[in-house]
Parts: sequence; C-alpha cells; structure tokens
Amino acid sequence: MNMRPSRVLAKLRAGQVATCFKHNLADARAVEIAAMAGFDCVWLDMEHVGNDLKVIEQGVWAAKSRGADVMVRVARGGYSDYIRPLELDAAGIMVPHLMSLADARAVARMTRFHPIGRRPVDGGNADGAYCEIAFTEYLKQANAQRFVVVQIEDPEPLAELDAIAAVPGIDMLFFGPGDFSHGIGAPGVWDEPRLVEARRRVAEAALAHGKFAGTVASPGNLDALIALGYRFLNLGADVLALTQYCRTMMAEFAKRPAPAAAPGPGAVAAR
Repeated sequence: MNMRPSRVLAKLRAGQVATCFKHNLADARAVEIAAMAGFDCVWLDMEHVGNDLKVIEQGVWAAKSRGADVMVRVARGGYSDYIRPLELDAAGIMVPHLMSLADARAVARMTRFHPIGRRPVDGGNADGAYCEIAFTEYLKQANAQRFVVVQIEDPEPLAELDAIAAVPGIDMLFFGPGDFSHGIGAPGVWDEPRLVEARRRVAEAALAHGKFAGTVASPGNLDALIALGYRFLNLGADVLALTQYCRTMMAEFAKRPAPAAAPGPGAVAAR
C-alpha cells in the first residue's frame, strides 16, 4: 500500500506549471466543480474562513474523487493545527505570515517526519490509509508526497529570505501581494517598486535553493509570473467567480426592455 501521490508535486517536479483555485464556500460540491474543470489543486482556507475540519475533510474527499490535490492554508497555532489537515489527506499545507528563519525551522520541525523534523506520528488516518501503510514507509512517503508551503507576505522575512528558502522540509515560498502591500504601507498598489522587487526576490530565492515559487495570478500577469520562475499559480476564487457570474446575469437582464404590463387579476375577472 502506498500513499496517494501529489498531483501538484508531480507537475512541479516535472518542470510544469501547477494550477490552483481558492475556495471559500463551505461546500464540497464547489470543490468538485473546480477539480472537474481541470485545476490541479484547490486551496481551502482556515486562516480567514471559518471552516472546521469536517469541511476540510469533505473538501479533500471531493477533490480526490476527481484526481485533484487540496492545499489547506492553516491557522497559525500549534503542531496539531498544521498536521491535522495532512492527516485528513490534504496534499499540502500553507503557513501564512512566515516572519523569520526561526519561524521556518519551527514549521519544518512540526510538519516533517524523521530525518527532517519531529512531526508527531499516527498513521491511522486517511493519509496513512488507516494503518495499511507500513510505519517507516508512511514516514518516508509523507515526506516525499506531501508539500509544505510558507507564505512570504510581509517585509520582515526578506532579510533572511535565502536562509528561509534553504530550510529542509520547506517545499515552496508563496508570495502574497495583498498583505505585502499592506505591510509596506501601500495597500493595493500592485506596481509599487518594493512589492515588485520582493516578488522577484521570492522567486529567485526559491529557485536558487531548489524550491518552488508560488503566488496568485490572473490572465493579465500569468506569462510575466512564469517568466520570473513561478510555477504554482492560484487562478481565481469561488467567491469571485460566483459574484461575477451573478452580476453578469443581472446586467444582461437589465438590458432587456421592460415588458408590457400584464392585465391585473381584476381586469381578467371583469371580462
């Protein structure tokens, strides 16, 4: 028995671009729709969204049913907050607001098994095929087939960026432009020189240390990000898609001429 391989890692290790879709709505059917559309990964959120572990578990099942990965952005906390999504068989986790080299080392220690870290061992959950994977194989395969992402979304970690990228057990640096713009006092200014430079530096540091670079993307900047070295790209979110679709439908409806008033019930009765 082997652990389910990660589709994201397979593509990234082959030098390909892996696509992701952010999911805020607590409905596994929406996760399945994204997977059916062809996304390699669905991003479930526990930092900003009030999802509990049952919602995460159902989302993982939905994605797996269509051959896609789930990445869970965890809430900052203790080791249980980090490893439980992995034990539910999420293919990866993303730790927000990584602030320092010491922070990165702590994340790796909590989320990786021997010989990289000291993640607590169970094996009786979905990721370990409910104890069907042999103990030592479980440790080995979890280190190889599950990914750990740290978000660089503040100016503070830039001083130790190369050292952070070099930490064993960290697979990916993910640049978060929204919080970064806020952190430098230029919220929403996407062409601010410090933001542009930080995005470039994150990709360079990741590549220099054999790690992957990820960020959020749009059709307008997709090619530029790939040229910088980004290979894990989040393309959109369910709340944006639903909002845009609803607004488009209502805008089309509003273009129609108002229909002629229908006779009221009284007019019909008077005939």
